[in-house]
Amino acid sequence: MGGAVSAGRTNDELVDNLMEAKYIKSPSVEKVFRAVDRASYYAEGHREGAYRDLAWRHGNLHLSAPCIYAEVMETLRLAQGQSFLNLGSGTGYLSTMAGLIIGPNGVNHGVELFSNVVDYANERLQDFMAHSPALSEFEFCQPQFVVGNCLRLDPASPRRYDRVYCGASCPPEHQDYMKRLLNLNGILVMPVNDQLYQITRLSETEWKSETLLPVSFASLIPPNTSEVELVRLPAPQPLPLVCVCRSTIRVLLRASIKREAQPRQRPEPPAPKKNKRLHHYIIPIFEEESARIPEDGDDEAPQAPFVFPLCRLPLIQHLASQPSTSQENISVEGQPQPDPSNGGGGTTVSSVLKRLASDSDSDTSDTEKEEEPLPSPAQTEDFSSLLRDKIRLLPIPHTLKVFLNYDHSL
Repeated sequence: MGGAVSAGRTNDELVDNLMEAKYIKSPSVEKVFRAVDRASYYAEGHREGAYRDLAWRHGNLHLSAPCIYAEVMETLRLAQGQSFLNLGSGTGYLSTMAGLIIGPNGVNHGVELFSNVVDYANERLQDFMAHSPALSEFEFCQPQFVVGNCLRLDPASPRRYDRVYCGASCPPEHQDYMKRLLNLNGILVMPVNDQLYQITRLSETEWKSETLLPVSFASLIPPNTSEVELVRLPAPQPLPLVCVCRSTIRVLLRASIKREAQPRQRPEPPAPKKNKRLHHYIIPIFEEESARIPEDGDDEAPQAPFVFPLCRLPLIQHLASQPSTSQENISVEGQPQPDPSNGGGGTTVSSVLKRLASDSDSDTSDTEKEEEPLPSPAQTEDFSSLLRDKIRLLPIPHTLKVFLNYDHSL
């Protein structure tokens, strides 16, 4: 299967096309696809088609189409610290991407039928570890490849895995054999007939199977009846203390680099306190004749109460803001105040307070403009060189610095 994705000229263009076609969906899978160049696993003189969405075969060497590997990586749902078994590991391309995700505390085993293919996979692995800048951004679980028939795993040392991938079509009579390789809640991805399946182990006796997409794989080669040698997978070994230290230090250095690369911003000033003041706008409504406000030259008594029209609100606001010289027509909380000059009588006011508006934000000062962020460090510097610089500055012997850099030159 293949050809569903348009061809790219580089590995990044291939990944872009796989993402556009929705084969790559998660950031972790995208990251490892970009970190491992597919062309590096092609034989010399055959790399012109490395970025096409097509399978490749050269003798016993074989690579599935990129869209298949993308679907497999998404479906396996790999995570840090898991154990992974690749049956029919081939060139080691898929095992290398898996090792970048599961990290140094995981288990990464591969079984391949042909010894020359295992030699080729180990050669590609050493080249990856010697030259790939991906090791500056990831902690790597190095794959271990074993020669043998994956249907002849040694039952004397049974081992289960969190994730299993089979790179050849599994005959129906061997499906139960494959399922028994899974841990509880483990995931097996393998082709059966012309379909790619995801199988999840729910309990010791229950599995859930889901069809992913149609595929065309060569079938697993059944073991020879005269074949008595069993395949012994590597025994799980705790990570050496020096490797634990190296991984921990590199993780801390990477975190430091990423922290320094973040844009530096000035701390935001505290928000100014707001002066909340309620404004009371007063409309005196005079109901008695004596309360009428006469105009100049007008000696006649009023015939009707005088009322400030509401359309004169700006004038009323202005008057309300002036200091009061008399308490005659002002009441507090809506209660009329008596005139002290006439013993509490005098001019009566039926209503002297009406609140028209209260705006707590109108008198607050404008907030200061935000400070411009400080310029961030250059983002174009090579991450590998930044990590090398961090290692070079550590106050440790040079031999330890080289070890921290996976024996790469400083």
